[in-house]
Amino acid sequence: MTQAAQRRGRDETEEERADRMWGELIQEVRVAQTGVQILFGFLLTVVFQPKFARLSDTDQLIYIVTVVLGACATGALIGPVSLHRVVAGRRVKPRAVRLAARMTNVGLVLLLATMTSSLLLILRVATNDGYVPWLVAAVVAWYLVCWYGLPLWARRRHTSPRDE
Repeated sequence: MTQAAQRRGRDETEEERADRMWGELIQEVRVAQTGVQILFGFLLTVVFQPKFARLSDTDQLIYIVTVVLGACATGALIGPVSLHRVVAGRRVKPRAVRLAARMTNVGLVLLLATMTSSLLLILRVATNDGYVPWLVAAVVAWYLVCWYGLPLWARRRHTSPRDE
């Protein structure tokens, strides 16, 4: 095998890499934004339902925390779009991509917290059984495996020290 065939990676400038990474990041953010916006929209309607007034103080507190988490997740996941609009044409794309990636990671953590508290609230209202915390913990464990465990495993397994 020739040296060129063995070579891994791309031959791109920092700006070209930033352009490519920005496109990939925005595609990822679109998926997360859609999910968090739909979830947040549904959460906003709960308070206007007649049953809301009959919720326990604890369930109302869980709801308030859930709505705040959803609002924060929405802000963090829409943030990269605003960032791009504000810095477009300023020749800071590589730095903007790094900042947008951090905002997206924060948004995903906030989305995880929002989904967790939403699930807790829904299951508490739907049933008073003691298994609810265990079921929520199992779902959170599943999210952690899918969102972080498998990606980190794949990165570790398939990335050589030269690639980093």
